[in-house]
Parts: sequence; structure tokens; C-alpha cells
Amino acid sequence: MNDEVQTIKVLLADDHKLVRDGIKGYLEEDAGIEVVAEAGNGEEALKLIAEKEIDIAILDINMPELDGIKTAEKIKERKPGVKIIALTMLKETQHIRQMLRAGASAYLLKSCSRNELLLAIKAAHAGDTYFSQEVTHSVMQAMSGQGKAQHSKFNQILLTKREKEILHLITLQYSNQDIAAKLFISVRTVEAHKRNLIEKTGSKNVVGLVLYAIEHGLQNSGV
Repeated sequence: MNDEVQTIKVLLADDHKLVRDGIKGYLEEDAGIEVVAEAGNGEEALKLIAEKEIDIAILDINMPELDGIKTAEKIKERKPGVKIIALTMLKETQHIRQMLRAGASAYLLKSCSRNELLLAIKAAHAGDTYFSQEVTHSVMQAMSGQGKAQHSKFNQILLTKREKEILHLITLQYSNQDIAAKLFISVRTVEAHKRNLIEKTGSKNVVGLVLYAIEHGLQNSGV
């Protein structure tokens, strides 16, 4: 009777069954989400991705046989439409950077709440990004630390002051509407600036912009 309701099909990959059971229980309380596959390592995850229709792959980073980063890379090569969410204990910037490069749309710590995980799944499924508060804090700390050392390199790209403001707000996960309201500009103007940023930085999407900001350093723009 509910055939018109689109269910988000999820793959869980974690080498601890108890963790998978807990996450599955959380997720399946939401009628719009179905855990259709579980894997104990990256190789199992790849086999299941090939066999089943999957919308979202939730991956731990530390897994035997094939870690979450390499698994994400291979999923994106074989099934680019599958969205990747990292769910891990690791919050170091190097791991965040590696997962973003591998194609992850969201990065959460295992200490996150059920509600936060649901928000990440729905954001990723809609084509958006999501980072837990702890991850955002780690990213901003890293960018602040890199800012002085890489400030001149950052400026060589010739970003305007407005573009830097918008890039800074993107890293804080502001929506187009929120950015427009904060900077007193139209949503259409925000979208135009985003397109320019993607072109100037050589990024493919918003995830790429976040990765660019991490790698090149982004000082607080005072917004």
C-alpha cells in the first residue's frame, strides 16, 4: 500500500556485529530506512554492493581485509550513485580528508546520536553533506592551524572576499538559504558564488570545496 514511499536502502559495514545490530535497530525505527545488507569487512561490502540495490553505504574506517577508505574508493568506482557515510571512532583530520577524497558525503563519530545519524543519511541521500559537530570542530581547528602557514597559497587562487566568506560558511554546513540570510544576499547569488568556487578550486561538488578548504587552510573570515 505504501509503494509510493521511497525507502532509503542502507548497507552497514563494521567488523563488530554488536555495533551493526545496534545501528540497525536505531535505523529501522524509521519507516523510511531499510538496512538491506550487512558486512563485516570491506571485501564483503563490495560483494554486497554488486549484488543488491543500495542507496547509502555506512562504513567504519578500521575494518579487516579492506579498510573503509579503500572500500569507499572502490564503491565510487563501481557504483558512483551510492552515497558514502563514514561512521567511525577516528576524528583526525587526515582520516576526514582521506574519506572525503574517497567520495564520502558525511562523516560522523560513533558517539553521535540516533537523530544525528538519521540527519546524515537523509542529507547524503538528498545529495548534501553532513559532518558531526566534533568533526566540524576538528576540521575548523585544522584549518585555523594551517591558515597562517598556507595563507599566501590560499590567496593565489584569487578568491574574492565574498567567495572566502561563502566558503567559510560552507565548511560550517550552512545551507544556501542560511548563507543568503547571513550575508544579506539572494539565494541565487549564493548559488552563483558556489559555482564560481567549484570552478576556481577545481572541485567537483560541495564535498570537494570542503576538502579544498581543509587542504589549503581557511582563516576565519570574520563572518
